[in-house]
Amino acid sequence: MSKILLICNGSETGPWLKKLARQVDFVLAADAGADRALAAKIRPDAVIGDLDSVSPLTRQSLKDVAFLHIKRQDNTDLEKALDWIAAQKFDTCFIAGATGGRLDFTLGNILSALPYKSKMEIYFCGKNWTLWPLTQSQCFTARKGARCSFIPLTSCIDVTLKGVKYRVQHENWDMQHIGHTLSNEISASKTEISFRKGLLLVYLEN
Repeated sequence: MSKILLICNGSETGPWLKKLARQVDFVLAADAGADRALAAKIRPDAVIGDLDSVSPLTRQSLKDVAFLHIKRQDNTDLEKALDWIAAQKFDTCFIAGATGGRLDFTLGNILSALPYKSKMEIYFCGKNWTLWPLTQSQCFTARKGARCSFIPLTSCIDVTLKGVKYRVQHENWDMQHIGHTLSNEISASKTEISFRKGLLLVYLEN
């Protein structure tokens, strides 16, 4: 399974990002995400975007790295990057630096990535958390005691949660009951969420 790390120009960098970079096959920076990558001592394999915000110093430092200039202005650098990643047929994409700063940008980044879920597994990553969209049942492992939330973006039918403190059995979720789906807690070595139909976001503290 091929894995790629996409680094955007968000606010969070640090040792956790370098650790994540060592776990993937390719590191792609979205425009000024290249500045963030170098700040975390990560050398991207390529830089993509309209390239209007990456610094001249970073360009010089990465003069032997491919810069993929996408001129179109009707989508974001994140979408440009995801288009390229989908075309390269990566199986899993970890996205760092897409949150923080302006709230509208954070929400826009998360929502704009959802259409790509059918082409690859997508995980938004931060220093102490992971967020990913889910359209089918999944079993995953996590640290016991970690907080988790399951946020329905559409009607989710016949939801069952196992391996969490507040278990759920065959419930139907929608956006009118999000308070019921927040701030759960991992209670077992394996957590399972199953549902027949719907789209939701899983938030998990590392």
